[in-house]
Amino acid sequence: MAGLSVAVQMDPIERIRIAGDSTFALLLEAQRRGHRIVYYTPDRLTQKGARAIATVQDLDVQDIVGDHFRLGAARSIDLSECDVVLLRQDPPFDLAYISTTHILERIHPRTLVVNDPGQVRNAPEKLFVMNFEEFMPPTVITRDRAAIEAFREEHGEIVMKPLYGAGGAGVFKVAQVDPNFGSLFDMFSAMFREPWVCQRFLPQVAKGDKRIILVDGEPLGAVNRVPAANDIRSNMVRGGAAAATELTPREREICARLGPELRKRGLIFVGIDVIDGHLTEINVTSPTGLRAIERLGGPNLAVAIWDAIERKRR
Repeated sequence: MAGLSVAVQMDPIERIRIAGDSTFALLLEAQRRGHRIVYYTPDRLTQKGARAIATVQDLDVQDIVGDHFRLGAARSIDLSECDVVLLRQDPPFDLAYISTTHILERIHPRTLVVNDPGQVRNAPEKLFVMNFEEFMPPTVITRDRAAIEAFREEHGEIVMKPLYGAGGAGVFKVAQVDPNFGSLFDMFSAMFREPWVCQRFLPQVAKGDKRIILVDGEPLGAVNRVPAANDIRSNMVRGGAAAATELTPREREICARLGPELRKRGLIFVGIDVIDGHLTEINVTSPTGLRAIERLGGPNLAVAIWDAIERKRR
């Protein structure tokens, strides 16, 4: 296919750690294919009438730590002139993030936004997953203290986490009888206006929290993230260690159930989290894991993602 015009909306490129950054993997593959890349951060996105305008810079990348990018001069473009926009800034999934989805929705699908911005907005990681309750551990989403205490009474040890949190921040294990619960409840009440997620604690998290990558609804790779000692959080940014893994029959069953719904929603690049056969999150905003999977001997899934994007642009 002739080279595409690709814009990437991401966090500041000078701050990323390229060894583990999935956006960087996508950029390397786009460049290898001869696609023309421009870069901008969310603060340089503007809605002017019905148009989505961005202040962009031409971008060249190379897989060299400390010297991984070159940027051209800044200029303003109408994003509808691009073939593809990669929506890749990291959470928090807050009103700033939601605002960008409304602006990018103006140009999609004439310009293909990956992932579909309307569906990203309508599928928050910890809410969308509740559509697949049969695969989940017992879960409630609430800020009602009585409901949380009843849930603890029923299930014993639980995990409490912010509904719109990311990267393992603000994740707490709470015992059935726990002198810290009152203080934790007060802290969450002061910090968050939205409800919180409470799930039955899964002790097998000590053996890993598996990230499975689905491309256009098909499971194509996975990495097992093992928590550091004395921590329940497996996120690699929190010290979790990546290990090679294979999918179990249960995990393939989960993926088969999710795949058609992801394709219907235009969610091309998705990462799901599975602990001991239980689905806990469906990550659609800025999934990670591509470089870890390849580093551990798996496929370069950036190739499959760009194959899927190019099929949709034909």
